[in-house]
Amino acid sequence: MSHNPIIPGFNPDPCICRKGDDFYLAVSTFEWMKGIPVYHSRDLKHCELCTHVLTDDETVDLKKLPSAKGIWAPCLTWCEADDLFYVVYGVMNSMNARYFDVDNFLVTAKDIRGPWSEPVYLHSAGFDASLFHDDDGRKYVVSLDWETRENYEKPGAICLAEYDPVKKEIIGYPQRMWWGGTDRGCIEAPHLTKYGKYYYIMCAEGGTGYNHCVTMGRSTRVGGPYVKDPKNPIVTSVPGYSYERDDPDHLKPKYFNPDSVLQKSGHGSYVDLPNGETYLVHLCARPFVPELRCTLGRETAIQKMKWTDDGWLRMADGSNLAKAEVEEPGLPDAPVPAPISFDDFDAPVLQPVYYAPRILPQRFVDLTSRPGWARLRGQESRASLNKVSLLARKLTSVYARVTTKMEFSPDVHQHSAGLILYYDNMDYSYLRKYRSDSLDQEALAVIHMENGTRTVWLDECVPVEENCPIYLRVYVEGRKFWFEWSYDGENYQKIGGVFDTTKLSDEYCKYGEFTVSMVGITCADLMFHKKTADFDFFEYVADETKGVELAAAWSDSWNDRL
Repeated sequence: MSHNPIIPGFNPDPCICRKGDDFYLAVSTFEWMKGIPVYHSRDLKHCELCTHVLTDDETVDLKKLPSAKGIWAPCLTWCEADDLFYVVYGVMNSMNARYFDVDNFLVTAKDIRGPWSEPVYLHSAGFDASLFHDDDGRKYVVSLDWETRENYEKPGAICLAEYDPVKKEIIGYPQRMWWGGTDRGCIEAPHLTKYGKYYYIMCAEGGTGYNHCVTMGRSTRVGGPYVKDPKNPIVTSVPGYSYERDDPDHLKPKYFNPDSVLQKSGHGSYVDLPNGETYLVHLCARPFVPELRCTLGRETAIQKMKWTDDGWLRMADGSNLAKAEVEEPGLPDAPVPAPISFDDFDAPVLQPVYYAPRILPQRFVDLTSRPGWARLRGQESRASLNKVSLLARKLTSVYARVTTKMEFSPDVHQHSAGLILYYDNMDYSYLRKYRSDSLDQEALAVIHMENGTRTVWLDECVPVEENCPIYLRVYVEGRKFWFEWSYDGENYQKIGGVFDTTKLSDEYCKYGEFTVSMVGITCADLMFHKKTADFDFFEYVADETKGVELAAAWSDSWNDRL
């Protein structure tokens, strides 16, 4: 059996395609760069991060975008007739006043690892745009046409436009063609496909929260009209009927299903296997209960599907409830290397697991000046939306230990560097080394930012030896996390408070949504943007066998572990 999620942590909005015996899956990255990770698998059980589509932060400029804006819902397809991979993605620039200003682009590549073409602008008619290659050679773009007018149902309807690959532009204006397969409202994430004589429209409905689901409709004509699947929704965490067309809110916590391990199941994409089987990938979440806070964000799960005799796509077990345990595909086993846990920074380039907010990590990370160390050049504060020197990786379990060794000699109080657990620029906890004027020496202290309110534990400030290497560590143990430090990497001392892991979540944070907790190393120079900190290694050890449901049962005895 395969255990969900198959790709834990921040991996939302999955879109899957197949080229021969190889499967490729792309996910959203929002404000994080590099953009659009692509995972590779040959058995749909073992997945390996193999590349990123967006690797130029000037062509795709995310600087100054608020948290949860940026790259939304990529659509990855492979067209056999063209022998090309296509990726359609949106750059969400603003959600102010619920206008949802987005620009949609298309890039192509012969090889999944690139190089990718220069982006072609498609349109700004809503988000979650995707591309369909018809068997007659024509191509179509579907997206959510966002509704801004009064007295119209929101968020809108799915629109269709033909794409001219020669002129590289949309033909005419997109036309509305689908209003959903249920009454859950908040339709989004359209994908057009063809199976047999029918065109199929697959969408997410109910909002990307606790009423989320996957729905389908079909037609004999690409432009419709489309007929609803009578069994909609076909995949969800909360079976049953609900009428929510009048409520555009996406979260809807009242639909939490205590009988399901996976919550928020929706936003799906399916693939037919060479052996005749069909599988669907979708996003899901595993919240802390009763807070209903998803510290690991929206993750990628998989379900076994089947085509019925009358041409509808359904879950193979006959239900529509997303399962944590799923029958494996009948494909040869194809294990992949485990993601790196101990990085000694000996390689000349960064491992693909690292990201930075809004800019590429290589803008501030130097791996050559001091071989075997990552040198981070400090820039703006962690609260900035512009140029922040933060090298991070995704938190994939709420049971994790992260350690680094740092050499850093701050000259003024505007210099700081250290280890950080980060949700967004207004929500993070940070163990920093800095220059203390009151102590007249280097010191360690923890800064905690919670919904824009900054707390510094100055009474727990620890003076440390000048120009001395320091080991920094953060423990995440279910609902709680805390920091420690050491001179020798063996004897650690706790510093700062014990913090609430659940608060690093979409549901708690007020300034961002849709993203996830990241853990990383960081440096700031608020004076000249040139002070550096050296990191000898970065160790990430996570126990992904423990589900969040275990954290939900965490007792008051957690103090015994500290």
